[in-house]
Amino acid sequence: FTSTREMEIIKDNLSRIKVPGVGDKVFKDECFYSFDSPESPTGLYVCLNRWLGVGERFLSKYSNRTDNKVFLHIKRTRKEAKEEPEGVPEKVSRLAINMDGGFQTDKGVEWDEECKVVVLPNKDTFDITNPDLPMGVNLAIAGIRTAVSANKQAAIDAAQGTWDGEALVISKHAENLIQNPNPPKIPPKGWKCEFCDLTCNLWLNLTDGKIACGRKFFDGSGGNNHAVDHYKNGGGGGPLAVKLGTITMDGKADVFSYEEDDMVLDPYLEKHLAHFGINVTSCEKTDKSMVEMEIDMNQRIGEWAILTESGSKLVPLSGPGRTGLH
Repeated sequence: FTSTREMEIIKDNLSRIKVPGVGDKVFKDECFYSFDSPESPTGLYVCLNRWLGVGERFLSKYSNRTDNKVFLHIKRTRKEAKEEPEGVPEKVSRLAINMDGGFQTDKGVEWDEECKVVVLPNKDTFDITNPDLPMGVNLAIAGIRTAVSANKQAAIDAAQGTWDGEALVISKHAENLIQNPNPPKIPPKGWKCEFCDLTCNLWLNLTDGKIACGRKFFDGSGGNNHAVDHYKNGGGGGPLAVKLGTITMDGKADVFSYEEDDMVLDPYLEKHLAHFGINVTSCEKTDKSMVEMEIDMNQRIGEWAILTESGSKLVPLSGPGRTGLH
């Protein structure tokens, strides 16, 4: 039930009601003073002036201190889980939590959301579809409901810098990388290691254009170390190499620096690839990045199972040099 008096309070406070824009922080996941949230029994009240979430216990105190009287009340109720047959789990493609392609902890959880306009001091409520609500209130409600919450945005920003791998730095070799004259032209596909028969996990040396396989992993997979050996053994290779198959149309790819012994950024990658006739605008990602390979490795039963060679058929060995630690 809505009274004329409460509607007058809304109209009197219309100048204080603000519509959040792009980049504005909207705190709609948790109370500014407590751990109350929209999933709490009393829900969460979001101030239409400051976009701060306030729990019911602190609502009157907050209103008296700020003189803000109009709030959006958000209340979520968890739906009963539906029993679904287990299928093939969605493949994880990035180191992130509750983000597209990442590890999901809330998969299958659904919520019913109820929103009301609440006016203090009497906590009278209006349905958000009430035709008598001023346009400014409707716009503020729509802005709050569609905005990415400040907490979620902070989590996304943190995930981009942490869960997607360590922050890469620009290689000290990138700007003045030496590239040999008369380089080989690299085809768009059909690559093969020039030192063995491997056709995957291949790296193009950005100095001399040699294509060689990557490092051998601790579980025996990967390459035969030919790319790094080509550089370390003085075969003419330079310090930077790009993993073939990870080059995308926007000029991104896995780049490794042998001298810095780390994955790096090469802001001049497009120019360095053009030296070998590679046009990044026509490139398509066909191989796993190093992050994706690391995720796959961690998902294979578990790291301990890999270390103990669980599931592998082992050949008994004994005798001198076959037991103990090296």
